[in-house]
This record gives sequence, C-alpha cells and structure tokens, in this order.
Amino acid sequence: MKNGEEPPKPPTPKRTVNVIIGCEEVNGVTYTIIKRTTKISVTHEKQIRQVLEGESIPFDVEDADDLFIPHNNALVISLRVHDTNIKQVLIDPDSSINIILLRVVNQMQSIDRMIPKARSLSGFDNSSVIIKEEITLSTFAKGVVKDTKFQVVDADIAYNIIIGRPWIHDTDDVPSTLHQVIKFPSHWGIRQIMEDQRAA
Repeated sequence: MKNGEEPPKPPTPKRTVNVIIGCEEVNGVTYTIIKRTTKISVTHEKQIRQVLEGESIPFDVEDADDLFIPHNNALVISLRVHDTNIKQVLIDPDSSINIILLRVVNQMQSIDRMIPKARSLSGFDNSSVIIKEEITLSTFAKGVVKDTKFQVVDADIAYNIIIGRPWIHDTDDVPSTLHQVIKFPSHWGIRQIMEDQRAA
C-alpha cells in the first residue's frame, strides 16, 4: 500500500452479463479456433512500470488453496467493463487481440460506441471469421483502469470476452492457470483477481 492510499473504486455497475449458453461451433469454426489469431497485429504504448525495482510477483502453494490439483482448467474470471460486470471472461495469453461478443455489447447498451473495422481472424487451420467492428471500453481491475480495444465478434462461443496479450501486457499481468489467479503490480502493491468459482 502506497502512503496508506486505497485504490479507486470502479463505478457502480448498471448490469451483469452472465454466462452465454449457445453452440460452441459456428459454421464449422469453434471458439478454440476463433481465439487463436495469426493475421492481426496489435500495437500499444509501452507502459511505465509501476512495480518497484526488486519487487517480484510470486506464486506459492497458498495461491492454489481450494483447488483440486492436478487440473487443466482455463483461467476464467469476472471483470468490470465500462459500467457492466462481465462473467465468463477467458484470460488467453495465446490470443493476439481482445475479443468481445456482439451479443454482450448489445446487453451493455454500448452499440453506439462501435466503429467499423473490417478484419479477418484466422485459426491454426486457416479457417477465418470476419470482424466488422471494434470498440474501446474501460476495464477496471482492482483499481487499475485501462481503456481497452476489443474486436467485436458476432458468434456463439463459450465466453463473453476473451482477454489476450494486449491487455495482459498493458497491465503487466502475470496469469497462472495452475494457481487460477492473475497478479499484477499497482500503486497499491501487488493486486490479484481469482478465477470465478473462488471469487464467488
């Protein structure tokens, strides 16, 4: 904690987007293909590091309390995005972009924030999904606020949002699928977000 300060609280959410139930395959493209992109390059400004020199972000046995180990679970969290609590957010270091479903943007009542941006997402088998819009929304993570660019996908997949390397790197995140937690530096010390089940 720096000078006894507390991190700022995010704005009160107007709504919550829960799990989207639907087919995990659209036109032969599964969510595992949609999230693995190879033809989109993302650039963002280099962040000034907030972590003090010599400070580390450790993971230990206590971080895995209440988990059944061994496991192969993906890291899925809840995240405040704009004015909405979003559940089923996949943290995916393999994704070169951040993805949000069009259905979620509709539920957030943020359609007017979208801008046209035609792109193609390609998977490892060269199947592709066309993206027509992108949107920039604020994300709130334990006091750390970032304006985050999302590619809008009109598809039925297992997650409401897929958080990729742009957000992970911009926040200096260190995700651990083994420990099912994300840790990152802030002005208030090391912060963490646990996976959905333990955070509930």
